[in-house]
Amino acid sequence: MSERMTIHLDGRSIYDIVLETSFDSLGREAAHFTSGRQVCIVTDSNVAQLYLDQVSEILSSCCRRVIRFVFPAGEEHKNLATVQNLYEALIREKFDRKDVLIALGGGVVGDLCGFAAATYLRGISFIQIPTTLLSQVDSSIGGKTGVDFLSYKNMVGAFHMPRMVYSNMAVLHTLSDDQFSSGMGEVVKHGLIQNADYYQWLEDCSGEIMERRLQTCEEMILSSDLIKQHVVEEDPKELGVRALLNFGHTLGHAIEKEMEFSMLHGHCVALGCLAAARISQLRGKIPFEEVERLQKLLSRFGLPQTVSGLSPDQVIQATKNDKKMDGGQVKFVLLERIGDAYVDRTVTEEEMRLGLDFILR
Repeated sequence: MSERMTIHLDGRSIYDIVLETSFDSLGREAAHFTSGRQVCIVTDSNVAQLYLDQVSEILSSCCRRVIRFVFPAGEEHKNLATVQNLYEALIREKFDRKDVLIALGGGVVGDLCGFAAATYLRGISFIQIPTTLLSQVDSSIGGKTGVDFLSYKNMVGAFHMPRMVYSNMAVLHTLSDDQFSSGMGEVVKHGLIQNADYYQWLEDCSGEIMERRLQTCEEMILSSDLIKQHVVEEDPKELGVRALLNFGHTLGHAIEKEMEFSMLHGHCVALGCLAAARISQLRGKIPFEEVERLQKLLSRFGLPQTVSGLSPDQVIQATKNDKKMDGGQVKFVLLERIGDAYVDRTVTEEEMRLGLDFILR
């Protein structure tokens, strides 16, 4: 199994997304960007135990020199202090503008490495090697990079496109059940906002997906990547339609922050999607049966439908510090129907409270 797709911007080919079931072709693919260059593999302490030696050996064959930068795993380390340590390592090893960073890991690694690449020497090349389902279908694609500042998620960042995204789908077998289901939060979101047929397919193939059958997972990842490709190509800087990808994120990010990042990102997004669907239903856009249908699908994928220990007011207050605020108004994404989302700036605190009442226990 092997698939390839290309991200285009302004009519130009920018980078390829390569889907494989091993790392066998990584050296050949990476050589286009790393030949004769220094490479720094950026990863976290969890991923390092699984893939760092293998990937280091492969890349050593197609570059001048490989160094490693490993930081402690966890969202709490996606911050400027870790970026500063990475800068120091790159300066010490005399990395120049033509050298390359490799993001080997999930969304935290990809966001942090991409931000460092965007800002070190005013921008150097980087390659994404996503090792979680969530990063393979979402965070590795589109060039959004960033780190958390204090308790504010992704508040500091930059748009910086990778040179390539190399997804080895076999890594899905090493994910915990929670990590796999976290990725499914973003996958379900893609169907909700852009493709009703894909949403139906997810329902029909939920058993095979949860068994992690690679052929089915490949079809799923490719479908999600095509949705993200379409949106990113149309709106690379999130000035318009790309905001639809934030469905479930306004309340999801607020829940994530108020839970002090103890919940996985995709789980919080799933909760945010359910609350947003409830608001859409209360506005008369979708019937309540569709909200129940979403609940059942989230359950099939091991995703939460409720969370405890939070108050609606607490979550609503957290949305006011979200980077998606626009002129003091919360940019909310709602559903016109399944597969058709829109941006709305008129969602009231009372509507958010009603949506949250549906998921807070």
